Amino acid sequence: MVLIDQIRAAGVVGAGGGGFPAHVKVASRADTIIANGAECEPLLHKDAAVLEHRADEVVQGILLCAEAIGAGEIVIAIKAKKEKAVAAARAACAGTRARVHLLDDYYPAGDEYDLVYNITGRLIPPAGLPVHVRAVVQNVETLANIAAAAAGRSVTRKCITIAGAVAHPATFEVPLGISLRACIEAAGGATVPDPVLAVGGMMMGEIVTDPDRPVTKTTAGAIVLPARHPVIGRKQKPPREQAAIGKSACDQCRYCTEFCPRYLLGYAVEPHQVMRALGFTATGTAHFSEWAALCCSCGLCTLYACPEMLYPKEACDDSKALLRKLDWKWNGPREVTVHPMHDGRRVPIKSLLSRLSIEDYDHPAPLAANPLTTRRALLPLKQHAGPPALASVKAGQQVAAGEVVAAPAPDALGALLHAPFAARVESVGTTEIALSAL
Repeated sequence: MVLIDQIRAAGVVGAGGGGFPAHVKVASRADTIIANGAECEPLLHKDAAVLEHRADEVVQGILLCAEAIGAGEIVIAIKAKKEKAVAAARAACAGTRARVHLLDDYYPAGDEYDLVYNITGRLIPPAGLPVHVRAVVQNVETLANIAAAAAGRSVTRKCITIAGAVAHPATFEVPLGISLRACIEAAGGATVPDPVLAVGGMMMGEIVTDPDRPVTKTTAGAIVLPARHPVIGRKQKPPREQAAIGKSACDQCRYCTEFCPRYLLGYAVEPHQVMRALGFTATGTAHFSEWAALCCSCGLCTLYACPEMLYPKEACDDSKALLRKLDWKWNGPREVTVHPMHDGRRVPIKSLLSRLSIEDYDHPAPLAANPLTTRRALLPLKQHAGPPALASVKAGQQVAAGEVVAAPAPDALGALLHAPFAARVESVGTTEIALSAL
């Protein structure tokens, strides 16, 4: 079985949060492959844990991918401050064609556009992909999963960090479908009476009030914070209020644009112009929305740059949704020239921690010695880019560990979903499958 088929059969997707089916990228041709271990979301440590403890698998996975896509340049990108991960990666690379590339401690160092430029000096074309400049980027955990797929093991477990207001911040290996509540309890429980979760991180994550939310293939971790935390309050403000505040208070200072990492790389992203759309007619809205088309939704404009605590990132998200509805295609400038202040305006993680008011939660989250287990798993049918998978099991059926329980529709973008343990199918819904351990 060729590598692409092994990856497809194992259900491997982008484990950094994007969820793009990994077999599609491995079908590309490129001269450079990059393992993304930047992990720039504050307080999350799962990629560092993967490199510390599974570096041999990461290197094996990237070498397999490099052979498949024809890449001669094989790079593992890690922040220099992750000293144990760097040492483990260098040891695993010894005697191979792979090398370690050290990154500075800024946000968002893991953005593909920034990462590819940092390592290769190439600028991805506007609205393009890394493969358009002969590069492929995979998350380090994805690559470890690819090595497992080559050995015949499917994706049934996930590495996640539980941080913030918990007794013992830690990183865990967990079965897919386990509840975040169980993971938080394994971290000693919440230390605040009104916990709210930032699932996926403070900057680009989702605010979740239900701790029974299941872990999926794309869950990087959860940061526990009190409901009264200022960032939680900001993120929970209704969209209508966000827009109204922006319409009335934005004074076009340009700070959101001047700190935008895509703008600093030379792309036509200008959040301050998108904010103008809040006060214009439909025609004006469409015009100013075009300045959001290349936004990566990193959140710096909203949570770091704006002195009035407005919502330019959310305005960009709304604008991109409008452009998709209009089936708008990029027709802006194709030439990209890096801004002369590109390096000088990078946002250090320490500055971001302070701005987010989470310095007190900046603690190590080492990998727990023992993987977590659960007697019940809730498996969402959408754990990947593309349409949800279709259940292939029925209520009452018994399934073995690693057995396929859902698959993409024919010719649809997606990934297979496997049972994380031997179980009985409790129920099959339109959006999820519930399993009980045998």
